[in-house]
Amino acid sequence: MADPYRALGSLYLRATECVARAARSDDDGQGMVEYALILVLIAIVVIVVLQLVGKQVNNVFSNISNGLAR
Repeated sequence: MADPYRALGSLYLRATECVARAARSDDDGQGMVEYALILVLIAIVVIVVLQLVGKQVNNVFSNISNGLAR
């Protein structure tokens, strides 16, 4: 007759290996999500900054263009 403790131990080891493999594969996806969130945050900051200083930058370039046209 097989030892029930050995069978339970083997089952436990296989289950922990499966969980460890799943955790490793989830880390890759989690990293991609974090990078995507960072990119979205940077895009939002750039849009807000351009909205705030866009007219000023446009005025600077217009002044330079008008100065060169003379």
